[in-house]
Formats: sequence, C-alpha cells, structure tokens
Amino acid sequence: MRLFVAVVPPVEIVEHLAEFVEPRREYPDEDVRWAADENWHITLAFLGDVPEYKTDDLADGLERVAGRQKPFDLQLGGAGAFPGVADARVLWTGVRDESEALPHLAMTARSAANKAGVTVDGRKFTPHVTLARLRRPMDVVRWVRIFDTYQGPIWTADSIQLISSRLGEGPSQGAAYDTVGEWGFLG
Repeated sequence: MRLFVAVVPPVEIVEHLAEFVEPRREYPDEDVRWAADENWHITLAFLGDVPEYKTDDLADGLERVAGRQKPFDLQLGGAGAFPGVADARVLWTGVRDESEALPHLAMTARSAANKAGVTVDGRKFTPHVTLARLRRPMDVVRWVRIFDTYQGPIWTADSIQLISSRLGEGPSQGAAYDTVGEWGFLG
C-alpha cells in the first residue's frame, strides 16, 4: 500500500478554500492540474509503498503519537511553489501554526514510521496544502500572488490520519485517497 500520514482539514475549511480556488480552476491551461478538494490535506510523513505486514506496527506507533498530542489551532493562508516560483511543479497554500505543534507532530509521526520499519521520504517538512500540480516546470509568480491573498478561518486540528493513495484512480486521473486509520489527539 502506498501510504502517508496527514492532518486533514474539516469540511468547512475545505469549503472555504474551495470557494477561493474555484474561479481560478476555470483558467484554461492544460499544464495545470488542480487538486480535488476532497484530497486536500497536510502531509506529515510520506511513506511510499508499505508492506501490509508493517501496517499494524505503524498504526500502533501513530496511535501513541496522537495520544501524546494536544489539539492545536491551524490556519490556511499564503502561497508558494515547489521547488520554486520560477520553476514550479506544485502550487500550494501555506499553513499557519502559531503553536509550532505541526513540525513536532511531523517529526514524531516520522519517528513512529521509522520504528515500525517503514522508510520515510526525507524531504524537509514544509506544511502546505497542494492546490495544483504542473505538467512541466513553469513560472507561477502570478498564481502565487493571487493565492498569497488567501486567508482561511482558524480551525483546531484534533487528529491524524493514515491515508492510502491509489495513483491514477481519482478525479481527473489523479490519486484516489482512502483513510485506513485515524487517531484523535489527547484531550
């Protein structure tokens, strides 16, 4: 199974962002593939292909991680691009976390995966929600300026999810996601 660990925004937060994104989706450019609203999440740890026999240990570790985490407030807003604005492959909105709990949560989720014998993608953690993927590298300064004006409502993160990803089976030949485990935070 191809898996990742994530914080998933509540429906009302997704709807708020979708209202802002929707008019931009009408921009005719075959090089821009907009992410489906229902797939929006904040990846804490990308695990790639995980053998089924490791999933129980992984789930136990993630349950312990969630059990030690207090709920905390987040806010979507701002914008950026990977690897950079001039040569973007991914356009995203940022995540404001004044408590700085998210980087710690990402670190502990990655540690739990490692302890379960699961290899974690080693990229630096940058909290974001992917809005679009680009078929070829392009300059997205105009898009970043537009999305940089977005500021969503504050919401409380209170759980983590282990999500499976099936490439090419989702909307517009994107990925289809299924939650295979969810663990609530302490308190």
